[in-house]
Amino acid sequence: MKRIDIFDTTLRDGSQSSGISFSVEDKIKIARALDSFGIKYIEAGWPGSNPKDELFFKIAKSSLKLKNSKLVAFGSTRHKSNKPENDPNLKALVKSGTEYICIFGKTWDLHVIHALRVSLRDNLKMIEDSIKFLRQKGLKVIYDAEHFFDGFKANKEYALKTVEVAKNAGAFNITLCDTNGGTLPHDLRDIIRETKKYLDLTRLPAKPLNHFSLGIHTHNDSDCAVANSIIAVLEGITLVQGTINGYGERCGNANLCSIIPNLQIKLKYKCVPESSLKSLTELSRYVNEIANIVPFEHQPFVGPSAFAHKGGVHVSAISRHTRTYEHIPPESVGNERKIIVSELSGRSNIIAKAKEMKLDFAKDKKSVEKIIHLIKNLEHQGFQFESADASFALYVQKELGRYKPFFELKGFRVIVQKDPKTGKMHSEATIKLSVENVDEHTAAEGDGPVNALDNALRKALEKFYPELKEMSLSDFKVRVINANAGTGAKVRVLIESKDREKSWGTIGVSENIIEASWQALVDAIEYKLMKSVKVK
Repeated sequence: MKRIDIFDTTLRDGSQSSGISFSVEDKIKIARALDSFGIKYIEAGWPGSNPKDELFFKIAKSSLKLKNSKLVAFGSTRHKSNKPENDPNLKALVKSGTEYICIFGKTWDLHVIHALRVSLRDNLKMIEDSIKFLRQKGLKVIYDAEHFFDGFKANKEYALKTVEVAKNAGAFNITLCDTNGGTLPHDLRDIIRETKKYLDLTRLPAKPLNHFSLGIHTHNDSDCAVANSIIAVLEGITLVQGTINGYGERCGNANLCSIIPNLQIKLKYKCVPESSLKSLTELSRYVNEIANIVPFEHQPFVGPSAFAHKGGVHVSAISRHTRTYEHIPPESVGNERKIIVSELSGRSNIIAKAKEMKLDFAKDKKSVEKIIHLIKNLEHQGFQFESADASFALYVQKELGRYKPFFELKGFRVIVQKDPKTGKMHSEATIKLSVENVDEHTAAEGDGPVNALDNALRKALEKFYPELKEMSLSDFKVRVINANAGTGAKVRVLIESKDREKSWGTIGVSENIIEASWQALVDAIEYKLMKSVKVK
C-alpha cells in the first residue's frame, strides 16, 4: 500500500472553531488518543502565541511520551523587522523541544502587500531566513504555503517563487494551503500539476526527490475540503493535513474522519495501522466529548446515523444483503448499523429492529401488525423513536403483554417557588409509589422541577433496586411540536441515560412539560431495570 502521512491539526486549527476551547489537559488527552490511533504528525499549537501552548510544550517535553506520532510546533516566518536569531516567534519554536516545526508564510501577493506591508522581495527573504535558521538548529521544517491556491490565481509566478524559495531553504515538505476554502476540485488539480512541474516533482509520489514531498491543507468553506484532499493525493501529494471531525475556523478544516477511510478503505493508501480503522468512530466521539461538542448525527462514517436505515424498502433490502444500502461495512470504522422505526415503517423495519434488540416475534404476523399500528399511532401523537430505542423496547413489551412493572406510581407533586429574599428558584418533588406492595413516600430537591423529580424517583427506588446507582442522565432535550399553539403547545422530551455498559434514549410527549419529562424519566429507569433483570 502507498503511504500517506496524516498531519493532524486538531489541537491548533480545531481549537480555532467557534465554541471550542481546549485546556492543556484536554490537549494532552487528545494527543495521546491521536498517538494511539497512529497519526504520523500532531501539530500541537503555537508556542510563541499564548501561555497555554507554551505550558503544553513544556509538559510535553518532560512527560508526554508518544509511541507512533511526531509532535509538531507551529509558528510563522520571522517578523519583517527582526533578524531570525532575535525573532521571539522563531526562538519559541526552537525552545518548544520538538524535532519537527511547521511554519507558514505568505504566498498571495495581496497578503504580502496589505497584511504584512512589505515588498514581494522582502517576503521571499523572510521565508528563506526563517527556514534556514530552523534548519541550522537541526530542526525538520514543514512549510505551509498559506493561501497558495488564491495566490496562484492572482500571481502565478510569485506564488511559485515562494514555494521554490522554501524548498531551496531546506523545508522537507511544502504544504499547499487552500486557506480561504474557496478552491474547487478541478482548479486545485490543475494548480497542483503546474506546481509539481515547476518544482520538477513530476515523479511524485513514485520516487520523491531527496525525500522532499508536497502536502495539502484545505478548508471547507465551499464544502470541498475532503474532496480536494483526495484529489491532491491522487495527484501525487503524500502528506494530508486536517482535523478530527473537521473542526476549524469558519466552516472548518478537512475532516480526517472522512479522509482516512476514503483513502485507506477505498483507494488502498495506508494512512494509519489497519487495526486503528476500527477505532475511528471511538476517536471521533472521544474528541467530541473533550471538546464538549454534540456529535453531528449525520456525519459520514462516524456519525450515529451514518448507517441508519428508516425507509421500509431500504430496511427490507439490507436485511437480505447489507451492501444494497451501505457503501462500507459500518464495523470497518467502528460504527454500527441502526434500524429506525417510524410512521414510515413496514414489517421489515419492525422485524429488523426487534432482532437488533433481541425481541423475537418475527414469525408472529399478528404481533408485527400490532406493533406497526402502535408505532404509527404514537408518531401521530408526536412521538419519535429515532433516538428513543429504550422507549420503543418498552412499548413493544407492553403491547405484547410481556412486560412486568417494577413499581406502581400512586402519585407525585412538584413545587416550584421563588425565594423573595434571594430571588432564587426552589424546586421540590414528592413521590408516592409501591414496590411489591411496599409503599414508599419520598421527597427530594433539585436544580429544577425535572431534576427534583429524577432525584425523588431514584431516592424512592434505589433501596429496592441498587442497580440504579450506576445509572446517570447524560442529556436532556425539549422540542416544541406544534409551535403555533403558543404556551399550550405539545412538547417532546428526549432523555439520554447511561450506565457502565451502554447508553439509551427515552421519550415523553405531552402539553405539560413535567408530564412529558416524567414519561421519559420513568422509561429510562424501567429500561435500566428491565436490562438488569435480564442479566441476572
